[in-house]
Order: sequence, then structure tokens, then C-alpha cells
Amino acid sequence: MPVQIPDDSDFSSFKDQCLSTEGWTSRYNKGGVTVWCREEESKTVQKLKMRIVCKDVTAETLYDVLHDTSYRRKWDTNMIDTYDIGRLTVNADVGYYSWKCPSPLKNRDFVTMRSWLPLGSDYLIINYSVKHPQHPPKKDYVRAVSLLTGYLIQSNGPSCSTLYYLTQVDPRGSLPKWVVNRVSQFVAPKAMRKIYKASLKYPEWKRKHNPNLKPWMYPEQNTLPCISVSELTVQRADSLENIDESGLNEEKTHHSDDEDT
Repeated sequence: MPVQIPDDSDFSSFKDQCLSTEGWTSRYNKGGVTVWCREEESKTVQKLKMRIVCKDVTAETLYDVLHDTSYRRKWDTNMIDTYDIGRLTVNADVGYYSWKCPSPLKNRDFVTMRSWLPLGSDYLIINYSVKHPQHPPKKDYVRAVSLLTGYLIQSNGPSCSTLYYLTQVDPRGSLPKWVVNRVSQFVAPKAMRKIYKASLKYPEWKRKHNPNLKPWMYPEQNTLPCISVSELTVQRADSLENIDESGLNEEKTHHSDDEDT
């Protein structure tokens, strides 16, 4: 299946999904963070949406934080590794990301095509999984599939913004119910708060770390190798290993949804 680089209609559709309430069930609403779930026809697909209001953070700062791979290592404690593979256009690239799953599940990884677009006072970043011939599934990970994942950032004035995160993922495995519950009640809210806290600290950090380097804003700064969309194919979930982890029990750990990062 050929890969299509998102166009304006794809970004507009993603924004509509972020702002729509129809078909979404609220699972968490506390401390400025809301999490919604949506039942999909496929029981293996998990669809979540989150929102957080970020006071004292501009929309542009949030956009920079979500793009800046160097800074991500400072705040994304679920991340094992991430790297860019190559660029497709001035606002689309391909990258790798691996993340820790709640024990005792196997860790997951993704290869995704990511595209971004500033749209008036909004900023959007979306991705979906692709296959790249030089980055096949790895032995110690389950290759998961992002059907559609992304961020919508909306400005609420000169120093306030709202961040939406929407993800539709096939984790390639029959997950136990406690995992889905834990993600919506603990993992997702904590992740949103981490992004907010990281954004508050980012301007000071960026002043000391290549303050003028923002290839997501200035394409001429991008030094990634160019790759052709013809090298990629859409990653279909049914072509990957599917593992059954539904019988695994949760390892008892202390959860705090207000935990500091």
C-alpha cells in the first residue's frame, strides 16, 4: 500500500477529531487534564484522546517541545530510544521511537511518517506507521502500529495554550483490561502533565542549547538525508507478529497521577 503524505484535508480532519465530543466517553477529568476513550470495532485497536490547558506556555513553545528530539530525552521517561531516519519534504519525515510498556508486558516500538503544519494560531503534528526496508522489526520489541496519532495545539492568548493528543494504535497483542484502564487513568494524564512541565522549563533550556536551531520551523537547517516516499509502504497490522498478553497480571506499583517528573 503506497504512503500518502498528509495534505490540508488530512490535517483538518484530524483537528475535527480532536475537537469533537461525539462517540467519545470521558474516562478521567482531574487537575486540568481530560482523557476520553472510544470503542473501536476492532478490539485490538486502542483509541484515546487527551486535553490539557497549559497556563504560562505559548502554543509555539509547546510545538517546539514536541519537535525537539534533544529535549525529549530530558522529559519523556517512557522513551527508550528515538531517532530520525530521513526527510521526505520540508514538513514530513520518518523516524523511530521505542517505549517502555508497563511490566510485565513486552516493550513496543514504531517506525512512523510524521508531518506537521502551523495553521493560523494552531499547530498540528500527525503520524502513522510505515515500513522502511532498513528498519525492520527488532528482536526484543513488539512492532506496534500507529493508525493515526498526533497533537493539536491551540493558542488561548499570548501566554496560554491548549494541547490535544489523539492516538489510535494497534499494540499488536491482546492486552489485559488492566492495561487499558491503567493507561487512561494513570499513564495518559501523567504524560500530559510531563509535557506541560517540560514546556514551562523549555525556554530556559533552549537558550543554552542551540537557541537558533529549529529545523521544524526553518527547513534550511534540516541536515537529514532525503528519502523518497517510494521507499516506504504503509505498515499493515496484520503483517506483524501478534502476541497474546491478555493473561498477564499487573505487577503492583505505586501510582500517583499527580506525581512530579
